[in-house]
Amino acid sequence: MLFGLRPILEALHAGRTLDKIFLLRGTKNSLTQDISELARAANVPVSLVPMEKLEGLTRKNHQGAVAFVSPIDYAPLDSLLAGLFEEGKVPFLLLLDRVTDVRNFGAIARTAECLGVQALVVPARGAAQINGDAVKTSAGALNLLPVCREPDLRQTIDFLKNSGLTIVACTEKSDLDLTQVDAATLSGPVAVIMGSEEDGIDPSLLRLCDQRLRIPMSGQIQSLNVGVAAGIMLFEVARHRGLAGA
Repeated sequence: MLFGLRPILEALHAGRTLDKIFLLRGTKNSLTQDISELARAANVPVSLVPMEKLEGLTRKNHQGAVAFVSPIDYAPLDSLLAGLFEEGKVPFLLLLDRVTDVRNFGAIARTAECLGVQALVVPARGAAQINGDAVKTSAGALNLLPVCREPDLRQTIDFLKNSGLTIVACTEKSDLDLTQVDAATLSGPVAVIMGSEEDGIDPSLLRLCDQRLRIPMSGQIQSLNVGVAAGIMLFEVARHRGLAGA
C-alpha cells in the first residue's frame, strides 16, 4: 500500500504498476490532477471515495490518497497478440468479465496456465484485485501467465475479432452445448469469455460474441461456480487443440 499524494505521484512517474488508486472525493489540486492523468494513461483505475473509505484502509497520514501496488506487471494486449502471431502460435486467450472474488480469480489463473491459455484479459474496473491472496491461490500461475488490463472490454472484443480471433462465450443463455460445437471453432485463434459470479456475462458483451456455448448439466442445480465452469470450458478448448492430453 502507498499513501500520500506525492508518493503515489512519484510511483506513477517511476512506472510502478499500481492496481488501484483511491482519492478523497471533492479534492481538486494540481497533485490530484496529475495523478488522475498519469493513472488514466497507465490504465490504473481511480476511485473518488469518502473519508470513511480511506480511514478504513489506513490510519496513517494519507493526505486523501491511497494506492495499492500490484504484485504483477500488466502486459499490453496489442503487442502480446502480435508476438503470438509472429512466433507462429495460435492465440488462446481468456477474458474475465467482472470476476471479483480473489480466490476464484486465482484458481482460474492456475487452471488457465495449466491448460495452455496464453494470457488473461481483465477490465480495469470491476475485477478482482490481484493481490497476494490471488497470487497464492493461483499457485504462482500469475507470475507466469501474462495479464492484460483493458479499459473497455467491448473495444477489446472488437480488437480481437478484427485480429482474427473467434470470441466464445460460456453462458447458460444458449441452446448449443460444448459437445455440439464445431471443432474448428475451438482449435483456431480463440478468446473464451467467462462472466461474473453474480449475473454472468454482461449482455452488451454477449451480443458481440461469435459463439455462445453452455455446459451441459443434468442435476437440479443448473449453475456452476465460475472457477469450475472456467475449468470445464478451458479443458474442452484445450482438448480440441491437443493441449490437454485427452
